[in-house]
Amino acid sequence: MNVSVFGLGYVGTVCSACLAHMGHNVVGVDLNETKVDLMSRGHAPIVERDVAEYVADAVSGGRLRATLDVEEAARETDLSLICVGTPSRPNGSLDTRAVEGVARQIGRAIARKNTYHSVVVRSTVLPGTVRGRVLPILESESGGRAGERFGLASNPEFMREGTAVTDFYDPPKTVIGEVDPETAERLVALYDGLPGPVFRTSLEIAEMAKYADNVWHALKVTFGNEIGAICKKEGIDSHRLMEMFCADTKLNISKAYLKPGFAFGGSCLPKDTRALAHHAVSRDLDLPVIANIARSNREQIERGIDWILDSGARSVCFLGFSFKAGTDDLRESPYLDMIERLLGKGCQIKVFDRNVELAKLTGANRSYLYGVIPHVAELMVDNLEEALAGTDSVVVTANAPEYRDAVDRIRPGQRVLDFARLAEAEALGERYDGFLW
Repeated sequence: MNVSVFGLGYVGTVCSACLAHMGHNVVGVDLNETKVDLMSRGHAPIVERDVAEYVADAVSGGRLRATLDVEEAARETDLSLICVGTPSRPNGSLDTRAVEGVARQIGRAIARKNTYHSVVVRSTVLPGTVRGRVLPILESESGGRAGERFGLASNPEFMREGTAVTDFYDPPKTVIGEVDPETAERLVALYDGLPGPVFRTSLEIAEMAKYADNVWHALKVTFGNEIGAICKKEGIDSHRLMEMFCADTKLNISKAYLKPGFAFGGSCLPKDTRALAHHAVSRDLDLPVIANIARSNREQIERGIDWILDSGARSVCFLGFSFKAGTDDLRESPYLDMIERLLGKGCQIKVFDRNVELAKLTGANRSYLYGVIPHVAELMVDNLEEALAGTDSVVVTANAPEYRDAVDRIRPGQRVLDFARLAEAEALGERYDGFLW
């Protein structure tokens, strides 16, 4: 494929070298004459393992060249990768001027082309940037519409400095946020032969994918460091500890707990998080991540309450209120907190939970229930029919069979507010809303 790469910095140079090494014909474009001159002479403008050899080989083989001429690059290629930088401004916001500037130049070049041209944003940009900024610029400058005169996609990269070439050829995934199928198909062909799953999705999901990855990686580093700080104070070998931690691929290093949903609760997580945060303070340790987990969890409860109230709900049926599915444990259940707060806001509440029966509650569970909301017995009903009757909103807290069955009984005028993502409920259309999706 004939490809132009805009921006010969770190990402652009690696992409140019690797694509040319795969056999594609690549034109690198940059405003910096020094970078263009270096690449034109077969020298890499960055230092990265294997890139210098790839650039030299591709240039000598005629598969890679560099230019300052945007129009020439667009005219002679079918697909353009925008790989320019998006640095932080002093206030922390993202500076997308380089991306927008390149989009203007490519748009003008497209206006003078007779063939369909695909534009792909590989730069890291926030959700909404490609659709809200890049697309209008391209349409304005080219005089055409996306999907007719040109194509557009978001295709974030997942390379790390020091292992970029290895990461390019062995990506964890390929993400394509598409506007038009033609451009998506071109990208699939461009990366043909590379391992890993290919996700074709919306522009916004593709843009957010890079941020979710990078923030997660930063969080992992910070979590490990804060645990290490506690270990050092206690004379514990933190590396040995984390070796055991990482051996748990069921919960610790896994998909577990990573799907967006509601707050955590129960007898363990809240208590142990508070205990470790307090212990760190007692040992003169400032650990902002661990210290703010409980605060973030409280904010999630507040977010859920606001979401229910903003929906207009005033007569609410809760399907489930234990702290998680498959248990009758009510200790520190965030749903109990939510119910109490909604009652205070004047909402009428009914609760149905097949796992929780007042007659069977004993010990700490019974004490906790009556200590938090002593009038909860008046809110609980024995069957689904009674729970649904006379309510305007149904709050689903767990993906349980009996709650999935409830979807078929939703009446016109009732709305499902879903904390558990019931696939059956999504079919209700406008009468359905998911908490974080």
